[in-house]
Amino acid sequence: MSAIAGILVTAMVTPALAVTGIAANNSIGMFENLPSYIKPDALAEKTNIYATQSDGTPILLASVFEQNREEVGWDQISQFVKDAVVATEDPRFYTHGGVDIASTLRAAAGNALETSASGASTISMQYVRNIQVQKAEAIQDEAQRQAAYEEATKTTLDRKLKEMKLAIGLEKEYSKDDILLGYLNIAPFGGRVYGIQSAAQYYYGVNASDLTLAQAASLVAIVNAPNDLRIDVPAEEGTNIADNQARRDKDVLPAMLKEHKITQQQYDEAIATPVTPNIVQPSTGCQTANAIAAGFFCDYVTHIVKNDPTFGADEDTRWTNFKTGGYQIYTTLDVDLQNAAMSAMNTYVPKTYDFDLGSSLVTVQPGTGRVLAMVQNKDFSDDPEVTATNLGASAVNYSTDFEYGGSTGFQVGSTYKIFTLAEWLKTGHSLNDIINGNAGTLNLSQFKDSCTGGNGGTYSVKNDGGSNPGNVTVRTATANSVNLAFLRMAQKLDQCEIRKTAEAFGVHRADGNPLGENPADVLGTNEIAPLTMAAAFAAVANDGIYCTPVAIDKILDSSGNELPVPSSTCTEAVAPNVAATMIVALGDVINSGTATLSNPRDGIPHFGKTGTTDSEKDTWFVGASTELATAVWVGNVVGTVSIRNTSIAGNSGGNLRHYIWKQYMTDADGKYGGTDFPAPDSTLLNGVRVQIPNIEGMSLDAARAALTAAGFDFDDGGTIDSTAAAGTVDSSSPSGTATRGSTITVYTSNGELRTVPNLVGLSPDAARKAIAAAGIDSGQVTFSGPTDGNAKVTGSSPSAGEPIRYGPDRLRVTTKAG
Repeated sequence: MSAIAGILVTAMVTPALAVTGIAANNSIGMFENLPSYIKPDALAEKTNIYATQSDGTPILLASVFEQNREEVGWDQISQFVKDAVVATEDPRFYTHGGVDIASTLRAAAGNALETSASGASTISMQYVRNIQVQKAEAIQDEAQRQAAYEEATKTTLDRKLKEMKLAIGLEKEYSKDDILLGYLNIAPFGGRVYGIQSAAQYYYGVNASDLTLAQAASLVAIVNAPNDLRIDVPAEEGTNIADNQARRDKDVLPAMLKEHKITQQQYDEAIATPVTPNIVQPSTGCQTANAIAAGFFCDYVTHIVKNDPTFGADEDTRWTNFKTGGYQIYTTLDVDLQNAAMSAMNTYVPKTYDFDLGSSLVTVQPGTGRVLAMVQNKDFSDDPEVTATNLGASAVNYSTDFEYGGSTGFQVGSTYKIFTLAEWLKTGHSLNDIINGNAGTLNLSQFKDSCTGGNGGTYSVKNDGGSNPGNVTVRTATANSVNLAFLRMAQKLDQCEIRKTAEAFGVHRADGNPLGENPADVLGTNEIAPLTMAAAFAAVANDGIYCTPVAIDKILDSSGNELPVPSSTCTEAVAPNVAATMIVALGDVINSGTATLSNPRDGIPHFGKTGTTDSEKDTWFVGASTELATAVWVGNVVGTVSIRNTSIAGNSGGNLRHYIWKQYMTDADGKYGGTDFPAPDSTLLNGVRVQIPNIEGMSLDAARAALTAAGFDFDDGGTIDSTAAAGTVDSSSPSGTATRGSTITVYTSNGELRTVPNLVGLSPDAARKAIAAAGIDSGQVTFSGPTDGNAKVTGSSPSAGEPIRYGPDRLRVTTKAG
């Protein structure tokens, strides 16, 4: 065959050689030095992304592709297609060895003095050219890609020589049927449509195996000039359909009849059938996943592929592999939960409002990290023209980090308090420890930070609603989200360790910057993604084991082989006994505290934490059962409108998070259920109760020393009206017993109170002496009744034993004649 090809090539190029003066045998040498074989690479195929339906079957979310191609096997292609291609493009395909000598000689005569290399291309030669184009298009570097493409498609004799040689080598390696199949799978059919299967589905809405003769001939007609003869161009915009039908009727069908591939009757029926396309747009891009409200989740998956080294060494390689690899990606998304989430979202949060209103719901499965639901109050679109005109559409995924969807996160408010609670219990404190929850100005230098060295200045804070609950247990402070209690808890801890505990729960800022660890961060000033918070609460529900979120269960390549996927990594954030005890306090939040509106009350145990930021611009509820952890955020995407003070769709804006969570989790619990949480650690729950020293009458310094020695924290409650000597301790709260480590608030006397003596039965003079002895000024005393003779005191107001302030208060003494 090489010898024949050498003669053939000599005959083809001799006229040109005569002009240039190059010897004919040079052409033969050039031919022999060309590579002898080209191996077809894996074809660029579209990648499909799936979710899981309630019956366990996959449902297509979207397809992503550079080339809309789906490879099929020999038996999946209509015989009409195979016959049409051979009859039209290469009638002697099954008899020649890769180069059709007769056709080439005719082309040589026609091109003798031209530089064009057109004509004489067998199916094998066309397949070689398409392989070279495919290889060129796979090159990452744009300049190199363009150069390779030009080399593969240039109309020169040397390119034709190479094509012939490679076609001969190809035929030595593959059967005729394999070459024809490869050609039909690689061939362009206009635009981004490649391969006979995608062409059949796109242009006629059927599989390649089901194409009629008329349809098959129409598609084969496209191959001659893919972009000129594609039939998705409307008649008013061009003559494509008419031109396609003309080639079908004048070239393809006659060739099939001539080669006896069809009968006269089949020919006549096909000729009488007009070219009538049935265009079926492919599912391309994550916008198509909006059909089941999964556009943002789909986009999250694409960002995972771009960012995870599992898919390639760099982002460009990963993205190219994704768009061309023909992957079948089976995600973690549960369609039932997704539908329930979108229903709750649509019920309570409109897509557009008077301000830039946003909302997100994300569910993570404890123990696996699988992301089961992800919705927001927008439709996904990455088309700038759409998002510029449709305020109900966005390309920014509020649920994820900046690198996975463009959001820089939102301040999480008091949901962040769970990490101070975790550190509190880790360090041996208990839920029954007592903390002063009253508002006040804190000395920041009293906050320990082993990483930064501490803070300076003061910090004035108030509780939500301006409440001053006094001394409260940590459990109560959690249920009612008492800001000052948590800040005073943080004073007893290390700010650096609180941050490290948060990080152990997978918490990080959405913008990629380090977490802040100053005292204000205890109240949730870090900007974090809802997905991150859902995963952190999932760790609490999972015995303190944090599992990184994952969105992909399985990936198959174009050959059906399973590929590695990013897997969840599970590590201990806190010990199981700490997590179980945290759940007690966080259970109070939803059962009797700030989140009672969120409670489904469906028999499934839940826990959670509310969060509201400054100016109420962001509101949160994050909670979990043993099976599901869900974060709901409602707030300002941009701006500072008070959500709590705004009515949205007829509801108080501050309650939307609760309504969404309750409706959604009621549905979700119906599918996933839930069990009781583990029993708490009794010591971490109740603490070790010890006797509080009797400090009444002590100086403040002496009382501080006594309490500290007994294992309590001292808090100066200030001076109060008291009968005790000024400057001495009057009382403490609590008194009696308390858990070791509790804060004991000590109150000192201002010495302003006196105790009214018992005056009943005394004469007025004796009464005056008793009053003076009690330290009550005579100017404060008023007698009512006789004060001479046998008069006796019958009563007083205040009465005996009651206190009276020295100076301004009045003591009224009642007398009567004896």
